[in-house]
Amino acid sequence: MKEIQGHGVAMITPFNNDGSVDFNAIPVIIDHLIGGGVDYLVVLGTTAETATLTKSEKISVVDKIIEVNAGRLPLVLGLGGNHTQELLAMFDWFDLSSFAALLSVTPYYNKPNQEGLYQHFKTIATHSSLPVILYNVPSRTGVKIDPETVLRLATDFDNIVALKEASGDFQQAQTLIKICPPNFSILSGDDEMSLPMILAGAKGVISVIGNALPEQYSKIIREGILRNVDEAYSIQYHILDLIRIIYLEGNPTGIKVLMDALGLCKNHLRLPLVGASKELTLRLEAELKKLMPIQTAQS
Repeated sequence: MKEIQGHGVAMITPFNNDGSVDFNAIPVIIDHLIGGGVDYLVVLGTTAETATLTKSEKISVVDKIIEVNAGRLPLVLGLGGNHTQELLAMFDWFDLSSFAALLSVTPYYNKPNQEGLYQHFKTIATHSSLPVILYNVPSRTGVKIDPETVLRLATDFDNIVALKEASGDFQQAQTLIKICPPNFSILSGDDEMSLPMILAGAKGVISVIGNALPEQYSKIIREGILRNVDEAYSIQYHILDLIRIIYLEGNPTGIKVLMDALGLCKNHLRLPLVGASKELTLRLEAELKKLMPIQTAQS
C-alpha cells in the first residue's frame, strides 16, 4: 500500500451558517491540501463530523471530493460502525472504485471483546474489495484493539494492510511496530506522536493539523521518514503549541478556528459540537499569526 503511506489528512466537513454542507468550500480545501504536499486524503473520518451527516450528505460529500480531487491524490474512505451487518450495507452507498483503501474504526459504545473485534473486522475484510486500514482510538470508542488481535488480523487477511494507531500509548505503538509483518503499516493517529512513531518504524500519519498546515506538517513527516531528525524536530517544535491547543475543546473544534482564520471555510460545527470559546479562539488565532502572518491577513 505504498500510495497510502506518508502524510494523509483527515478532512473536515465545511458547513454554512444554516448548518448545510458548504460544497463551495470543498474545492478550496482540497487545493490547499494538495498544494501543501500531502500524500493522500481521508474522507468521512472522525474530523469530518461524519456522525452528524445524513446518508445523502455522506454520498454527496464523497461525490464532490471525488470530482474535485480528479485523481490527483489517493483517497481513503472512512467506513466504520458498531452494527456489523448494517455497515456492510453501506458499501453500496459509494463508488469504491475511486478509493485506495477503507479506514474502519473499532465498534464503539457496545464494547466488544478482542474476539468480537476480530470477527467484526474479519467480516469487513471478507466483504471488501479494497484494502482495509484498522482504526484504534479508544478515547472515542471505549474499546482498545490489542496488538495481538491486530497481528492476528494482519496475518489472516491479506487485505487488512494497516492500522491507524490513535491510543496515545507509545508503548503500544512500539509493540505494534515490533510484532506486525513488514508489509503491514502502522500509521500514527496522534499529531504530536507521529514523528517519534515514524522514527520508531511507523509508515506515516493521518493528521488533523494538516488541514491547516499541510506544508509544514508534510515536511515534518518527510524529514522523519528520511531520518533527518534535527530538521524534523525543528519544524515540529515550531508548531508544537498549535498542535496541542487545537484539541483543548475537542476535535474538529480547534482546527476549524484555524481554517476559518486562513480563509478556507467558515467556523461552523454541528451539534452536539459547538464552536470554540472566545478565549481559545483568540489563543489559536494569535498562535497562528506567529507562524504565518501573511496568510492570516486574509481573514
